[in-house]
Amino acid sequence: MSAVIGLLAGCGKNTSSPAASSPTSSDPAALFKVTVQLDWVPEPEHGGFFQAAAKGYFTDVGLNVVLLPGGPNAFGMQKVATGQADISQADSTNVLLAIAEGLPVIHIGAVFQNDPSVLMLHAANPVNRFEDLKGKTIMARPEWAFLPYLRKKYGIEFNIIPQNFSVANFIGNKDFIQQGFYIAEPYHIVKGGAQAPKFLYAWDAGFDAYTVLVANKPWIARHPDQVRAFLSAYIRGWKDYLDGDPAPAHALMKQMNPNNTDEFLAYSRKMITDEHLVTGRVNGGPGQIGRVSKDRFQTQISQLEELGILKKGKLTVDQVVTTDYLPAP
Repeated sequence: MSAVIGLLAGCGKNTSSPAASSPTSSDPAALFKVTVQLDWVPEPEHGGFFQAAAKGYFTDVGLNVVLLPGGPNAFGMQKVATGQADISQADSTNVLLAIAEGLPVIHIGAVFQNDPSVLMLHAANPVNRFEDLKGKTIMARPEWAFLPYLRKKYGIEFNIIPQNFSVANFIGNKDFIQQGFYIAEPYHIVKGGAQAPKFLYAWDAGFDAYTVLVANKPWIARHPDQVRAFLSAYIRGWKDYLDGDPAPAHALMKQMNPNNTDEFLAYSRKMITDEHLVTGRVNGGPGQIGRVSKDRFQTQISQLEELGILKKGKLTVDQVVTTDYLPAP
């Protein structure tokens, strides 16, 4: 979606105006405004945002949250760094590299405990292990740090063609290998007439990134109470989206992204819940929603240093992540 559409927290009705107002007695102008840049068009990966908006959880804590749809050129981190947005959703590895480049951003919480970026293959593809990728061609984001990690860990070489965010090539070529978000693309692959794909999961290779919330560092320093309120409402939204009725969130997602269908929304939400992405695949639970581990960030930093992508000693954990604004466990 190329148009930028604002969604005020708590809205639950369609409107022809660019921004849908919250049906609450609170005057939106009296609430503290927080602008969130989504990384992609509204889909279930944003369930915590949309359920919190639909159920009024943001307005309950005095916030007017505006959700801006993303896409291939969302540039969320750049917008957060320049103050065009306060918070964005991103891959934790990309955020680390952005911080190393001097962008004034910092991780404040988790969206997914395990980033669902995977390599997708046809079920009959003989590639079943990472080692089998030797000499193959993969469509992926060239900047994905997992690619040099694979080369180094398994001592293999492969070719990369840039990601085009379409599954048409995958559907038409039984040997095609492509990076994807496995909570979304498989649905479109099956709808396109192909069998459900199989996956090589980055976390199985020891590369376990988060999908994260990243914020403007000076902004959170100026507004600590509002950041805490935001995270509390966001976590409440995820809990309700996962365990309750997702219909309020889905209605707003369809309002902002008319390409959403009830079938797709149900499929993607099920993929998220079945794999425990929000609560954690290993030793997870509801109490892990939104949590980030400094130990895991240290592992990520060390991996990037070993790959030569990040200069050794350039970053410390405390420079890149804070847990100060998350609610008490």
